[in-house]
Amino acid sequence: MSPNQRKNIVKQAMVIIGAMLIFLFSIDMMGESFSHLGRGVAESILFATSNPFIGLFIGLLITAIIQSSSTSTSMIVALVASGAITIAEAVPMIMGANIGTTLTSTIVSLGFITKKTEFRRAIAAGTVHDFFNILTTLILFPLEYYYGFISSLSQYIANMLVETNSDSSLNEYGFKLFHAFPITPYVVEKINNGFISLALAFILLFGSIKILSKVIYKMIIGESQDKLRNFVFNRSLKSFAWGVGLTAAVQSSSVTTSLMVPFVATGRVSLKKVTPFIFGANVGTTITAFIAVLFKSNAVISIAITHLLFNLIGVIIFLPFPFMRRIPIRLAVMFGKQTMKYRITGFIYIILTFFLIPFTLIYFNKNASQVNELTYLVKEKDKSYERKVIRKTLPNNRNMIMPSGVEADPGDIQQSSVLNIYRNKKLFFINNRFFLINKPGFCWDDENKKGKFQTCITQILPNWDADFANDSVYVYTRTFYDRKASDSSLYRYYISIPEQLLLKTEKVNNKGQVTLSEKLIRINKN
Repeated sequence: MSPNQRKNIVKQAMVIIGAMLIFLFSIDMMGESFSHLGRGVAESILFATSNPFIGLFIGLLITAIIQSSSTSTSMIVALVASGAITIAEAVPMIMGANIGTTLTSTIVSLGFITKKTEFRRAIAAGTVHDFFNILTTLILFPLEYYYGFISSLSQYIANMLVETNSDSSLNEYGFKLFHAFPITPYVVEKINNGFISLALAFILLFGSIKILSKVIYKMIIGESQDKLRNFVFNRSLKSFAWGVGLTAAVQSSSVTTSLMVPFVATGRVSLKKVTPFIFGANVGTTITAFIAVLFKSNAVISIAITHLLFNLIGVIIFLPFPFMRRIPIRLAVMFGKQTMKYRITGFIYIILTFFLIPFTLIYFNKNASQVNELTYLVKEKDKSYERKVIRKTLPNNRNMIMPSGVEADPGDIQQSSVLNIYRNKKLFFINNRFFLINKPGFCWDDENKKGKFQTCITQILPNWDADFANDSVYVYTRTFYDRKASDSSLYRYYISIPEQLLLKTEKVNNKGQVTLSEKLIRINKN
């Protein structure tokens, strides 16, 4: 190896390390900026993402505009880390980002518009990625919408991988380097404007991903495109593995899938052989989210797992079965023929799918959610204070509440600054904790980090307060089996099932004394 080559390698390595540090810093700064934007902005974000359909098209639209799912996914990671949105609300945005990232290869295919045959093949190659992600979303979005399939599964896997600390909030995050040296808070405080610091964080995030993509692409692929073509596409599994590996290295499925368009357009590789590579690129692009989750938050790690699960399940559905794999290929080929016949079709498809439909649906669904502000009176030892909570009733009957101000500790169900509350038949969920709807005397076992406990329905109150709940107020009591493992022997939860409200929470010590209570005292309807 010549001195110039060594010098070049060292230079490229330093650029990669520098870009990676900027990437991590930008994620940290974005989360810090979101927390400085103020209550009004937080409410706007919550309102926009509370409707899963709007969340889906927000993810699609943002990714289509910036043409980088890596950037938009990293932004979603920062939103979850800062507590601005929940995991359940992030899942549709991840799905939308996966569709939005396909715009790049479709635009690249339009470059062959002057050559009839090549244009038909190019359009087919550019849109097979679109149809794969659209079909996967059509399958998984209803499962997530009605059953929380992806969000629940990702949280379950995250809980197995990372131990949840019930004494800390889920929005505690931050790259350890920036915790040891508090650079991010210092920079954000100096700027003293949440919007400016957020814009700067976005520029750094987008720029670092572009630099990493360009440098690694040049190192790995460079001049060897023909060799890559001959070696990669001879077997489906090998093609899929190369798609995963190259996209993970380049950190951009837009780059690697767009690279396939000229291969197919010029007839060097068939669309059938390229399709597994594109599937693999979809999985490989999730590496960016895993890099972005060098945080200690269980919730944020769930987002990276969500991104991987969505793409991986899509691959499992379509790749192993030839008849399923042919579906997106046939749709792409049919679309290619139609576009070749009417050239305007390609432009109409891009405008409708990536811009006009998302804008229209976001506009007409913006008032689909109902917003309430709840106020709780918190009594703790010798002090009392009010705690405000934003609750949003979602179209699929799920509620999300976001505390602001001082946060108390009425059990591990409120370990996060963002809570999901919803009912599913005989189950009432508050975050990842459930309360069964049954008769008094009914009990079940569960556990958290403090130990194993039993939750029982102790009574059903006939009335509570006419302003909040007229009847069916369930009183749940949670008691730890090993009282030494907990600082209190039990918690009491007063829940209105019909109104889906947490009316009151009490924390009781081993002597039977109430050490902390929170009671709903006011609902402001907007």
